[in-house]
Parts: sequence; structure tokens; C-alpha cells
Amino acid sequence: MALPETEGDDRHMQLKLTARHDTLTEATRQYAEAKLSKLERRLHDLTLIEVTFSREHNPSIANDHSVEAIVHAKGPNLVVHESAPTYEAAIDRLLDKLERQVERYRDKRTVERRRSQAGHAPAPVEEPAEFIPGEFTA
Repeated sequence: MALPETEGDDRHMQLKLTARHDTLTEATRQYAEAKLSKLERRLHDLTLIEVTFSREHNPSIANDHSVEAIVHAKGPNLVVHESAPTYEAAIDRLLDKLERQVERYRDKRTVERRRSQAGHAPAPVEEPAEFIPGEFTA
């Protein structure tokens, strides 16, 4: 049985969280969802973000909690890796990198669009006013 469609159905960014070599606690899952939901304002609707949490079990590795995010956007996919002593710290570092990449991605899209439209209609050039000595205009 299909679910009925509701009017005004909002389309949101899709977030897929997976854990490899470790279990993900509910608190960490909620923390990641809260932090990564900030990207929803900057990304197109229906953008998929896959986040993979992994942990190295080698005691000599200090930053043993790794987080990887892949943003499936229109055009190139954005991939970010980050490691830290805890998942929360790794998410914070990952979010900083991801925000920079998303901004660079968005800027490239808008600059390319403006550059291609600029060739179609040249801007009108204003004639300079004639200078009359002794006359002052404010």
C-alpha cells in the first residue's frame, strides 16, 4: 500500500549515515545529523550526503576515529576525509572542510553562469558630461 502524498511536500537533503568497524551511538548519530543539516541551506534539494564512520583499532594511532563524507551534488561529487580522537571532533573538522568546498563549488557555478550570460548583452556605456569651467555641480 502506497503512502498518500501530502500537499506542500517539502523536499530535503538526504543524509545517509553508516558505520564501519564500529557501532554508532544514538548521541553521535544525532550530533552528526544536527551539524550536517546546516549544509541544507547551501545545497540543492534532494542532494545526497553519504557519511561513513570508521575506527582504527590500532592503539598507536591517536586519531583513530575517521569520518568520510561524499556529497552527490549536481556536477562533481565533493569528498572529504577527516580523523580525530572522537567522532564529534572529526565531524566538526569535516564540517569546516565541507563548508569551504561547498562554497567554492557554488561560487564556481554562479561565476560560470554569469560569465556565459555576459557575452549576450553588452552593458550600455554612458557618455561623460561636458566640462564647463567655473560651473560646479554637487
